[in-house]
Amino acid sequence: MESPPLAGRTIAVPETRELEVFAAMLERRGARVLRCPLVAIRDAPDPAPVLAFARAFAQEAFDDVVLTTGEGLRRILGCIERHEPELRAAFLAALGRVRKITRGPKPARALRELGMKPDIAAARPTTEGIIASLTGLDLKGRRVGVQLYGTEPNRPLTEFLERAGAVVSTVAPYVYADGADDAEVLGLLARLESGSVDAIAFTSTPQVERLFAVAPAARVRAALERTLVAAVGPVVADALSRHGVSARLMPEESFFLKPLTSALEEALRART
Repeated sequence: MESPPLAGRTIAVPETRELEVFAAMLERRGARVLRCPLVAIRDAPDPAPVLAFARAFAQEAFDDVVLTTGEGLRRILGCIERHEPELRAAFLAALGRVRKITRGPKPARALRELGMKPDIAAARPTTEGIIASLTGLDLKGRRVGVQLYGTEPNRPLTEFLERAGAVVSTVAPYVYADGADDAEVLGLLARLESGSVDAIAFTSTPQVERLFAVAPAARVRAALERTLVAAVGPVVADALSRHGVSARLMPEESFFLKPLTSALEEALRART
């Protein structure tokens, strides 16, 4: 029988939320998966600002909403369900009415789970992609809600909207926290330095930042040079680039785990 395509390969996976899903995809192809979730996703520590945003939204205080992540929409709904469940119906009704702008496939998928779809989908799943999609539209006086990526304020997007005459409100429904203690992260770094890891697949920018937070940047860069560095999409690739690391592998179009798995399989099969 032919060996599985990733037999004998070791792939480091810093993913958290879909760790086991991603690991299973790789293991079915014969890979050894080094699990090391670098960050954890948690609800905003104070639900009050999230609920205030949701109430205003339900009262039709917005014309547009920018959804940067699927996680963000799900966390808003989770906050409503835990603290003010009677708000859910009005919130969803308002979500159906407003113009929905998505940054990438994950918020679009979260909308589909609710029986909705984006009105404007950024051609490139980045802040720059959203800005490009909105450039030329009349935004003067429009009330725009922006769901943030973690607690990153996304100044480029909010400043673009404000310059275009929009009234901007932001909401941060979740935060990132360390998913592994420093010793575990340093252990991952040592494995990379030893050359025993064939690839590492980054699926979010906080994973990149976490790895660079535990050791001098030069050491982390040198360790990553010894393996195939993969990024799930251009946002993650840009985060690596800011630290002087080139993502040598990224899906061409669909920035999901399955295309990333297929890209890893193709690249590692070609390497001797």
